[in-house]
Amino acid sequence: MMQRDLAGMAALKPQTVALTRWGKLRRLLRYPKCWSALFRGVLASTEHVQVLRALAHTGCRTVVDIGANRGQFTLAARTIIPTAQLYSFEPLAGPAASFASLFENDEKVTFHECAIGPVRAEAQIHVSARDDSSSLLPIGELQSRIFLGTAEVATQRVQVAPLSQFLSASDVRPPALLKLDVQGYELEALKGCADLLSLFSHVYAECSFLELYRQQALADEIVLFLSECGFVLSGIYNLVRGPDGKPLQGDFLFLNERTANGVLKQGPERDYSCSLAK
Repeated sequence: MMQRDLAGMAALKPQTVALTRWGKLRRLLRYPKCWSALFRGVLASTEHVQVLRALAHTGCRTVVDIGANRGQFTLAARTIIPTAQLYSFEPLAGPAASFASLFENDEKVTFHECAIGPVRAEAQIHVSARDDSSSLLPIGELQSRIFLGTAEVATQRVQVAPLSQFLSASDVRPPALLKLDVQGYELEALKGCADLLSLFSHVYAECSFLELYRQQALADEIVLFLSECGFVLSGIYNLVRGPDGKPLQGDFLFLNERTANGVLKQGPERDYSCSLAK
């Protein structure tokens, strides 16, 4: 998951980490609807409130959360954009059970225990000691060294499938947000969304500047792929820096060039289909 508050950042002292977590909890106090989730071990992703508020002002009606873990982002989106329909995906059994329990009576949230990728298959997921750092890609040495406590401790077999196996075009009511937090698997997950990608007004994805997971696509590759699909980079949020001060990763917000407040523009002819031959 998006690792804003990882205690393992080598450059951070324990007291600094404590202050970071306290700051997150202080922000959470503004949102009473999220308090009960704390007793289930789910801390809403308040670091994304700025982006979610901006999307709320566009009238966002659909949020797709890929890499939902225990529901941290879904909970924040459910709070900030209460009228939106949410579709969430998490393949790892433990977090999936927590998510399902938290939202079991919420008609605005539909949950699938599955990862999103180009083809339907069973795959091996590398389970991190911090399960929100687990990935369909092997956990790299740099990830384990900088974010202490995220090394691999087990593997599981999980289901992977394209997004169109679960959603139809009519489910993606614009304006719509596609959020991805999949620990290095972003490019493959985006390919798994190709059939529906043009329907989203925004894509919000965690991207890395350095290889934290083996053979992962880096930020420039994600930007290029989405550019070829008709999206432009709108902003970078929650930038994380390594011990040397250089950027490691951030949350990249992309805007569909054909949208204005979520409504598709009528522009010159252009092929916005996504090439999967990368």
